[in-house]
Amino acid sequence: MIDWLTEPFALAFMQRALVAAVVVGLVCSVLGCYVVLRSMAFLGDALAHAVLPGIALAYLAGVDLLAGALVAALLVALGIGFLTRHGTVREDTAIGILFAAALSLGVLLISSTGSYATDLTHILFGDVLGVSTTDLWLTGGLAAAVLLAVALLYRELLLASFDPLLAHTLGRRPGLVLLALLVLLALTVVVSLQTVGVGLVTALLVTPGATASLLTQRLPTMMAVAAVVGVVSSVVGLYLSYYLDVASGAAIVLTATAFFVAAFFLAPHRGLVWRRLGDARPG
Repeated sequence: MIDWLTEPFALAFMQRALVAAVVVGLVCSVLGCYVVLRSMAFLGDALAHAVLPGIALAYLAGVDLLAGALVAALLVALGIGFLTRHGTVREDTAIGILFAAALSLGVLLISSTGSYATDLTHILFGDVLGVSTTDLWLTGGLAAAVLLAVALLYRELLLASFDPLLAHTLGRRPGLVLLALLVLLALTVVVSLQTVGVGLVTALLVTPGATASLLTQRLPTMMAVAAVVGVVSSVVGLYLSYYLDVASGAAIVLTATAFFVAAFFLAPHRGLVWRRLGDARPG
């Protein structure tokens, strides 16, 4: 049993993959609690796909792809904040416009090479086993910045998420808090690209937080539970990808989904089974 547990991580690339997966699982899960509370799943998906123009330009220019992704994600996040700042354009409308525009621009730039470059496949679907030491430092640095910002802005994010009207009455600026959240989401998307890719990053942002929301209603506890779900899903997903020879990003997301399904049915008081048992009890 010990050999079965330790065998995958005797390899250097699997050790780097483990660190990257744990870091991504942690930061996505913590920030994902705000995504779930504010019903911003579509925003996470939009930012994930909005990085494509930056990736394409970086690829064509021969520079680091993650740097291009970071610039593109930040520009789209700031663009959404600018369009919605005065209330002229609804948030979901701005997200839809910029999401479609960025995605189309990315496809146009990639297709301009004459064929869709296979080198970009790992960005679309993740390649945690290909994480280099440089990638690991970049991922760790961005993740640490996001977690530090969440800790420093905890009260502001809490107030703006649960009662933006009260935040405005108290002289706070919920619009700026939303902009900060957009920037943090953009950074988190870039952190997750190497591990789960553009196609699956939204799932890792939403699923652990949604699972935790079924188990607790207190935000600090929700963040802690989501972090555990995200980290455990990442580790279990890596084992599955190694022993079953399947895509690691997909294995991580499906493991997190299995935790959500279990919580949906079995969560104390809120799970479907508990509620059915409660309905079956005599009054």
